[in-house]
Amino acid sequence: MSAAGARAANLGHPPLAERLRPQTLGDVIGQQHLLGADMPLRIAFESGQPHSCILWGPPGVGKTTIARLMADAFEAHFITISAVLGGVKDIREAVEQAQLAQAKGLRTIVFVDEVHRFNKSQQDAFLPHVESGLFTFIGATTENPSFEVNSALLSRAVVYVLQPLTAPDLEQIVAKAQAIAGIPAIEKEAAQRLVAYADGDARRLLNTLEMLAVAAAKDRFAEITDAWVLRVLGEKMRRYDKGGEQFYDSISALHKSVRGSDPDAALYWFVRMLDGGADPRYMARRLVRMASEDIGLADPRALRLALDAAETYERLGSPEGELTLAQCVLYLAMAPKSNAAYKAFNEAKALVKKDGTRPVPLHLRNAPTQLMKQLDYGRDYRYAHNEEGGFAAGESYFPDGMGAPEFYRPVERGLEIRIAERLRTLKALNQSTRAA
Repeated sequence: MSAAGARAANLGHPPLAERLRPQTLGDVIGQQHLLGADMPLRIAFESGQPHSCILWGPPGVGKTTIARLMADAFEAHFITISAVLGGVKDIREAVEQAQLAQAKGLRTIVFVDEVHRFNKSQQDAFLPHVESGLFTFIGATTENPSFEVNSALLSRAVVYVLQPLTAPDLEQIVAKAQAIAGIPAIEKEAAQRLVAYADGDARRLLNTLEMLAVAAAKDRFAEITDAWVLRVLGEKMRRYDKGGEQFYDSISALHKSVRGSDPDAALYWFVRMLDGGADPRYMARRLVRMASEDIGLADPRALRLALDAAETYERLGSPEGELTLAQCVLYLAMAPKSNAAYKAFNEAKALVKKDGTRPVPLHLRNAPTQLMKQLDYGRDYRYAHNEEGGFAAGESYFPDGMGAPEFYRPVERGLEIRIAERLRTLKALNQSTRAA
């Protein structure tokens, strides 16, 4: 059954997503990095003072819910504007409503969904009213506000980044949906598939559950099975399971093709994942990781190119931005490879984890006050720029009594060839100075 058919069958009562919308902060599932104890948004709620903000995150993660709860917490008049459908007329009407509410002693929160869809002049229309305190502005966007929200408006709002819901978060939502009835029993494998299919989007999960529940009732199924879910939801879900083994096998194949310097294989796996529905933003994050883990200082341009590709995708979106990501894949595959930085970082972490907290040597300490200078902070520190060649030969920068571990070992590839030569020269100067 189509989504439209499911909606028609449910005509007469609110959609499942609306029925499950949290009524209190305690009902909210996910976003605990913002809403947990002593976290930024929790503190904002408990302060009693609303402030303008931008809620940035993917679809179905709770942006609208948080805005509504904020209005409830501050007993504020809540006005919603859709930037997709609205315009200056809606902004003008919101201002008039806020003025009426203010006359009655009420606060107003104006919530603009998909705020990035408003142009510069429309976004600017909010500024004088935000500055005057007529209303608190809350914008929701799925796009990077650095690119899509005017700097003037952005400077007057705190940006909160919402994350995709995790699999355990989505499993809790499935359980809640079943608890309010209307959703039949779900086979464990089917539930896992639905959670993977939702890909962190609670709204998508609930809309799919509702559609399946209507279809199951029509077919008189007592349980939603995995095989039936595959049949109802079609080929797209069958071809690519975003949360399952095929997903991780595919990203592994892409990463290993890049590491193995095979541009054609890397491009093949990249396109396979896009074709299967992988989020290009996820792919961009993985490319940044590859640039650091497998290329490192052998070609430092690789990391900058990966970051540029990610930023370009944010500006262009799909499908145009995917070409830049593909270009990055090819560059990373052909770049000289080194995991020296990756290994050095892991070795340093392991040492620090097992080692005690050694004091910073006196000569390396900062001495901004006279008392600190009297305590010999910074005494005998050698300023490298004043030394021959800009290098304080023989100086030690590790804690006293600690041997100098060798974390970073450059490989003889790419730029690290020159880095290794420089490192050998500096080590030789250290040894000769200390020996003397």
